[in-house]
Amino acid sequence: MNIALYGLGIIGSVWARNLAADGHQVRAWNRTPKPDHPCFCADARSAAQGAQLVAIVVADGPAVMQVLDAVLPVLAPGTVVANHATIGVDEVRAVQARVRAAGCRFLDMPFTGSKIAAEQRQTVYFVGDDDGSLTAVETVYAGISKARLPLGAVGSAMAVKLALNLMIATSYQSLAEGLRLARSAGIADTDFFRCLDLNIAKSGLADLKKPKLLAADWSPQFSVKHLNKDLRHALRLAAASGVSLPQAAQLQAAYAAAEADGLGEADFSVMYQR
Repeated sequence: MNIALYGLGIIGSVWARNLAADGHQVRAWNRTPKPDHPCFCADARSAAQGAQLVAIVVADGPAVMQVLDAVLPVLAPGTVVANHATIGVDEVRAVQARVRAAGCRFLDMPFTGSKIAAEQRQTVYFVGDDDGSLTAVETVYAGISKARLPLGAVGSAMAVKLALNLMIATSYQSLAEGLRLARSAGIADTDFFRCLDLNIAKSGLADLKKPKLLAADWSPQFSVKHLNKDLRHALRLAAASGVSLPQAAQLQAAYAAAEADGLGEADFSVMYQR
């Protein structure tokens, strides 16, 4: 398939390489030029020429809209535009409206899985699909993921994504504070994790972040600034629905402070230090 991919960050750069390895024609654009990437195309509009699938993996809602400004004028009717950026539910519906007005089809398709999952082709996609567009591109995504989970109308997938990212943030905070408490009591890290492995509190997140905690390695897999953004969107959705999320609100304030202190680019596991 002819694919235009927008966003060569931690995840997008891996997807582009894997899609090209699968035999697809991939042109990838990034706001900060990345000429060393084998799929890089310097011009956003040129990247979209002839595309059958446009995959958007940028940072936030305004960045998604900037991509649409560039690509919609050159897309053929019926082109599938898949948004993989984690943005607000209201934002994803606004994106859908612009895509449909241009005669194209739209997928609300956020994902879960870090850089490691992307490299291992284990990404999981949540899918909001109003018109059956997934069937046109599912074989493409099947090659780089372990599951595509249909969740109903556009907006539903993004709501699930925000709910799960809220849980990731709160679950990690419990792990970080539990380890901090154990260390303060003189418990060796090996003993703490040996006990955790046989406790109901053990989780996939604990397994993923254990090496980072042991090595104090804060290189980014999922950055503080991006999880902070997602927490803000979750709180906005909750407010619109009349739902109270007190723990999430307190944690988002901590993430905002960490980002203000210059930790925005670090992996969110750095929150152990806060």
